[in-house]
Amino acid sequence: MTEQIAPFLMFEGRAEEAMRFYLSVVTNSRIDWMERYGPGEQGADGSVKLAHFTLGGRTFMCMDSPVSHGFTFTPSISLFLTCDTAEEVDEIFGKLSEGGAILMPLDTYPFSPRFGWCNDRFGVSWQVTLPVRENF
Repeated sequence: MTEQIAPFLMFEGRAEEAMRFYLSVVTNSRIDWMERYGPGEQGADGSVKLAHFTLGGRTFMCMDSPVSHGFTFTPSISLFLTCDTAEEVDEIFGKLSEGGAILMPLDTYPFSPRFGWCNDRFGVSWQVTLPVRENF
């Protein structure tokens, strides 16, 4: 038996917008497939019934929930994005935090020479970091 785990993001009408935004920010990304609600189905016609997409080589899933829930995303679960350069951290963090909320500003921390934590405009939490490079 092969088991697979993929983060599943549930939106209320903004799944495709969020997916396309993430693809514009993270390299090595694509929409793998997307199924839309049709006329007479529970969800809004043309909204995302289910989609699989890849960010930075990792598989994600998302949908537009046809039901309005009393909850949304929380920072207790975040997407952790490791970059190669401080400039990349700054650029990606700037894009992700625009229209969202900064939880930890871009700065140097004991665990990273460049790190920032934010909620994007869709409410998804991101930690963007430059790893500590040790000399061997």
